[in-house]
Amino acid sequence: MTTALIAEDEPLLAAALQAELAQVWPELRIAASVGDGHSAVAQALALRPALCFFDIRMPGMSGLEAAQALVEDWPDGTAFPLIVFVTAFDQYALQAFEAQAVDYVIKPVQRERLAACVARLQARLAERSPAGEAIQRSVDQLRALIGGAAVGAAAPRLKVIQAQVGAVVHLVPVEQVLYFEAADKYVRVVTVEREHLIRLSLKELLPQLDPQQFWQVHRGTVVRADAIASALREDSGRVTLALRGHADKLSASRLYAHLFRGM
Repeated sequence: MTTALIAEDEPLLAAALQAELAQVWPELRIAASVGDGHSAVAQALALRPALCFFDIRMPGMSGLEAAQALVEDWPDGTAFPLIVFVTAFDQYALQAFEAQAVDYVIKPVQRERLAACVARLQARLAERSPAGEAIQRSVDQLRALIGGAAVGAAAPRLKVIQAQVGAVVHLVPVEQVLYFEAADKYVRVVTVEREHLIRLSLKELLPQLDPQQFWQVHRGTVVRADAIASALREDSGRVTLALRGHADKLSASRLYAHLFRGM
């Protein structure tokens, strides 16, 4: 039996989607319905449904971020779910989805549009692509979508990180930072000599960093490019990074492995 997970923060809309799915795909079983992105990722990893319906705008983690987390954390050799994004009408988002052949439905869900989406999903499930091919297709689609979402006016570039410890504020030149790592509500700022915590999310910090100098290699990690000594590619598609002058090893996810190719 084909299983699906619904992630939608509005209970009435989640119930409406489930009811419409029952009409157009009676054999489909809804394994779980959750109301936020973090729960969506946790339940998808636990239940491993064939399909995920992700609302684009959810508390804590958007549908796009939840899909990224799934790609990064999905176990190797396991069939990756087909992801359908559920969105309010947004011409830019719809054009991006169409360009990447991403399945989507518009809220409130219309039965005719949902039926067309279901037909495509059923055809793709019948293909039974190997697990590696299925996740690579999702990686390519998400990489393009994330890249498009990042386009916008550049924020002023940070020159110095101000990390406060008690009454003392440590001024850390950005060029001395080896990498930034998300840590709950903070970001770890790691240099050769020590590390600091700043009360800022990685999402807020990233637009203030020079993308030529600092590369995002995982949803929770940004590394200074010239601090990377070597990159070891793994069969899973992930990459392990060794740093200059520091013992830490960093993991680059499948989404960012394309950054590390020989010239």
